[in-house]
Amino acid sequence: MKGKKKNDLEINQIATTLPVFMEMYNSTIPANFTQASVATLKKFQSLYPSLFKNSDEWSIDKHRKKLIEWLPSSHKIL
Repeated sequence: MKGKKKNDLEINQIATTLPVFMEMYNSTIPANFTQASVATLKKFQSLYPSLFKNSDEWSIDKHRKKLIEWLPSSHKIL
């Protein structure tokens, strides 16, 4: 089990593209949570540029919690 935890941690820290992040995010959140879309992720990125300093990369570890907190209110913004 220790190997699986290490593997999960490594996967969560990998920097990836927006489409890959969106797929990973949507497949791991509970069914009652708001799903991410390209439009909502781009809006999130524009509102939180400090999370994307020096790159356009996404990671579950760095962006998931903030996105979960923000997504429910994003429908009012979009």
